[in-house]
Amino acid sequence: MPSRHDPQPQFEDERLSAAHRAALRSLDRVVEHTAEPTEPAVAREAVLEQLLAGNVLLLTGAGISTDSGIPDYRGPQGSLRRSRPMTFQEFQADPEARQRYWARGFVGTRLMGQARPNISHHIVADWQRRGLLSGIVTQNVDGLHAAAGATDVVALHGDMRSVMCLDCGNAEPRASFERRLEEVNPGYRESVTARVGELDVNADGDVSLDADTVARFHTVRCLVCGSDRLKPSVVYFGENVPAPTRERAEELKAASTSLLVVGSSLAVMSGYRFVLDAQKRGQHVSVINGGPGRADARVETLWRTQAAPALEELDAALRRAGR
Repeated sequence: MPSRHDPQPQFEDERLSAAHRAALRSLDRVVEHTAEPTEPAVAREAVLEQLLAGNVLLLTGAGISTDSGIPDYRGPQGSLRRSRPMTFQEFQADPEARQRYWARGFVGTRLMGQARPNISHHIVADWQRRGLLSGIVTQNVDGLHAAAGATDVVALHGDMRSVMCLDCGNAEPRASFERRLEEVNPGYRESVTARVGELDVNADGDVSLDADTVARFHTVRCLVCGSDRLKPSVVYFGENVPAPTRERAEELKAASTSLLVVGSSLAVMSGYRFVLDAQKRGQHVSVINGGPGRADARVETLWRTQAAPALEELDAALRRAGR
């Protein structure tokens, strides 16, 4: 993730420039309080009723993973306060931006890999096993739902498992790619993580590094075509959600009775659209989130709280009800 002080790219292609500006507008969107939260006891009962009825589509965001040590984007300690994610257009067009991304990701993904599922991830996986959910869609790329035992999770913004060449389309497992990076950067990660107490892992799995540290990092090229335009299988700001992922999400929307959002401000359209589509279908929508969200004024139930205490309360109530 480039910091606020990283150089801004100069695009020769006006279409790339326009798309980059649109992505920055999405990143800079300020999510403010637009509605009074539902009284907590009332919100709890409304969400409990949803879950007891079953067939709930669950959409999760960064707020469900903060207890695992991964920051959210827009919260008080969110990563957007110290840096902003790289846009897809920057990554495409700028070799220095790609070097910056991979230097930061080379360190950050190992640190993110040390994160473990928290109580919220385990509760969600258990709800799935108990048949309360019609599906799980996550905006996170951390893989913690699957690590907690959830299955068939739709990762709306991709994951860290592979790397794809933007020129020839070749896909390489992330583990293989990381080994190649280690070969050309011996001791690099260790030299940086010696300062681990000074590093903050961002929600996309990278860390903030100074320019001198980035400059001594070496990238590798595509094994098939030799291109240096290798990108992780995550959806960047300014990039579209892949068609198969969108199609699977649409299937789940149509098959569900209601929508429950946990830990997301819904600031980006890919998440906000879930609320819009649910309401077009006449479905009840509830949001559990610690801060303001883009859809707050639209939803039926707005529970202003952190994910873990809310999910623990709900799980205890479900068990008392025999579910």
